[in-house]
Amino acid sequence: MNYDDDIPIEKFAFVAQDAGNGEVRLDTKPVGYLQDALTRFATNKGSVICFGIIIMLFLYAFLAPLFSPFRMTDKDGYYAYAAPKSRLFAPSGFWDGGRKMEVNLQSYQYFSAIPDAVMRFYGTKEHLVAKRPQTWYSLRVDSYAKTGWVKIRLTKEEYEEARAYEERTGRQLFYPLIDQTKVKNLAYRNDMNAWFATDEKGIAQKDAADNFIPIYEEDVSSPDGYAYYTLRMNGSQYELRTLYSEWYFYRHGREAAFLFGADMSGYDIFTRLAHGARLSLCLSLVVSAINLFLGVIIGSLEGYYGGTFDLIFERIKDIIYEVPTQVTMVLFQLYLAQKLGPVAALFFAFIFYGWIGTSSTVRAQFYRFKGQDYVNASRTLGAKDSRLIFRHILPNAAGFIITVSVLTIPGVIFSEATLSYLGIVNLDSDSITSVGTMLNNAKDALSTYPHAIFFPGAFISILLVCFNEFGNGLRDAFNPSLRGAEQ
Repeated sequence: MNYDDDIPIEKFAFVAQDAGNGEVRLDTKPVGYLQDALTRFATNKGSVICFGIIIMLFLYAFLAPLFSPFRMTDKDGYYAYAAPKSRLFAPSGFWDGGRKMEVNLQSYQYFSAIPDAVMRFYGTKEHLVAKRPQTWYSLRVDSYAKTGWVKIRLTKEEYEEARAYEERTGRQLFYPLIDQTKVKNLAYRNDMNAWFATDEKGIAQKDAADNFIPIYEEDVSSPDGYAYYTLRMNGSQYELRTLYSEWYFYRHGREAAFLFGADMSGYDIFTRLAHGARLSLCLSLVVSAINLFLGVIIGSLEGYYGGTFDLIFERIKDIIYEVPTQVTMVLFQLYLAQKLGPVAALFFAFIFYGWIGTSSTVRAQFYRFKGQDYVNASRTLGAKDSRLIFRHILPNAAGFIITVSVLTIPGVIFSEATLSYLGIVNLDSDSITSVGTMLNNAKDALSTYPHAIFFPGAFISILLVCFNEFGNGLRDAFNPSLRGAEQ
């Protein structure tokens, strides 16, 4: 049966009659290697978010000290381990500088006698102490106000200036001195907050109106009959008793409030952590840049020329690798730190080891690409070694080199933190600190004052996690074998 006769001729038409039979021209612009890698990186949402977090941590390290009311060297021992306090959230009872405590009757009365020390009273609980029931008081104590009264010494000019401030503002700075002969509990002897009468066990004795009975020194020449100062140093110094929160306000013009709390020495953690993070980040960036430079140069020469040059440097690497890292760090700190300082010693110690990993990566990439056809073609056309290295081989290895360099940064930060935490490197002073040093100083207060170790620990943990995820994103983006793969 012939089907051709059943199909009308008007059903047939020429295909691409006017367009011709050649290839269709591409209307899209060519995409370069770097642009393609950035496009692939942008599709990795986790790496992009981690990169944003890294930027914020960098901004905190470099900008936070500019906006902080405290300087790095500001230290106040009376506020050691003060809890985190934010003026924004404090009125709502959150982040208010308070700490929940359970105390016995003596301590409850002691804190109650200090203005604003007890922020909240939760109730009482019964506990067995030495197999005998005892009442304990659950309350929230202001870690700033509980400092209470302290003893200070002023010159005559300073005393007169402070008295003039009292008269001008109506804020009381000085309070009557305590008659230490009336303090029956030896545990309260020389304590400026023990201004009330107690028995030998420290239980407060109150009057008929349930008020504390003061035990102030008497002075008939004073308007209220109490003594407010004692002259020392042949009358050139005034020894006084002041409420420290008021004295701090008088000296600084603001109330004490540490956003991240205070450490064991009374330093502001928010400011010190920013300076410590700045040191760790700058050290890691400079070390990574120098290691990148050395690693690229040595690795390129090893991979391109090979032979004796490659053999010599590989044996040098093997020897350096066999030297224990901790021993090398200790030697650098014992000898080099005395001449150049601990930071410089740490810097040279990281460079001593750091270039090896980068050079090995570059060497492997050169062995991979130097035998490719395009390299051989350029060599046949008379290209010099420098052109082959820097124009043909090195750009193809750039992705791996960038990835290794980025991942070196968290490695340096973690190594510095570990060495400082173990006490091998000492970066603790008024003018310098590091994240690892802050962790080392706060490790003994983990159970009692967890905020002192929480903020440095959280900073370095977030930084390391984000850097590693960011490095993994760069590795995937710059890996040519993944181009065109489905995400």
